[in-house]
Amino acid sequence: MVEKKKNSKTKIGIVVSDKMNKSIVVRTERLIPHKLYGKFIRRQVKYMADDPESLCSIGDRVLIEECRPLSKKKRWRLRKIVEKAVQI
Repeated sequence: MVEKKKNSKTKIGIVVSDKMNKSIVVRTERLIPHKLYGKFIRRQVKYMADDPESLCSIGDRVLIEECRPLSKKKRWRLRKIVEKAVQI
């Protein structure tokens, strides 16, 4: 039997909320050029992601991957924490 390689989408973003049980909200940014002027504009999107062990805190840079729908809004799962936030 041949194994199929899993091609899931991944995104890197910053955790903006961790107030829910086993869930986080991750904000990702992308740069797009303006149609007329060509200047790059920042566009932001927020994704709800599954964090089963509640390891993340606000300000962490994380890698999330697409998965099957886990709830009404959760379609992403935490893959790894790239960088922990500096606590003051």
